[in-house]
Amino acid sequence: MTSSSLAPVSVAFIGGGNMASAIIGGLLKQGTSASQIQVVEPFAEQRAKLTQQFGVAVHEAPGAALEQAGLVVWAVKPQTFREAAGQSRAHTANALHLSVAAGIRSDSMAQWLGTERIVRAMPNTPALVGKGMTALFARLAVSADDRLAVEGVIQPTGDFLWLDGETQLDAVTALSGSGPAYVFYFLEAMIDAGMDMGLSREKAHQLAVGTFVGASALAQASSDPPEVLRARVTSKGGTTYAALTSMEQDGVKQHFMQALEAARQRAVELGDEFGSA
Repeated sequence: MTSSSLAPVSVAFIGGGNMASAIIGGLLKQGTSASQIQVVEPFAEQRAKLTQQFGVAVHEAPGAALEQAGLVVWAVKPQTFREAAGQSRAHTANALHLSVAAGIRSDSMAQWLGTERIVRAMPNTPALVGKGMTALFARLAVSADDRLAVEGVIQPTGDFLWLDGETQLDAVTALSGSGPAYVFYFLEAMIDAGMDMGLSREKAHQLAVGTFVGASALAQASSDPPEVLRARVTSKGGTTYAALTSMEQDGVKQHFMQALEAARQRAVELGDEFGSA
């Protein structure tokens, strides 16, 4: 990750859900004025929430105000992207476009939006607390300055990296996009096991979450790969060895890898199902 410039003069969000809120919150914290941000959000309850929380302009439907935006962030569900693009296209022809919608390919976006200045992003939910991991892919028409503008929007939500090929985003979706759910799944299991072994839910939760946080920080700080770090905790015949041997016998690693492949395949299917032009 490299340092980057601030966001464009005006940013418009199409869709005002959790991911849009995470990005808006990050922009405001880094000094972007609320007057530089607008949101198109069809649901009245969410519009009220955005106005109250951030003080940004919120519209029920796309309109001429979008023409002020230098960057349009697409934070819509994959199945609604095409319709939303059709409603907004007349007002966003000169903007840079950043999509955080899973599965929808940039070829489809380019046709729907009438522009080649498109960046696809795959963020994840830790962006809500500034600890996100976002992968980015830019079409050829995206300039170096455009990339800096995108980085300026994404940087407040956590780390990011650029990909060389768009198809890699399907793997990213499976690995880090859906990844927080896998962590929560293992946390659930650890907490349940702790309770079964006599700990209170509160203590089991604190121990499990603290272990994930600490282990992740160690993996991030260390130059050693995870298998080396794991081996250092695993004494032959010890408690960790017993647990890992049980997991290996049950094929946990292989099943987990198969699960990620299922997520990748679903990302491909989303592009096929909702992204056909």
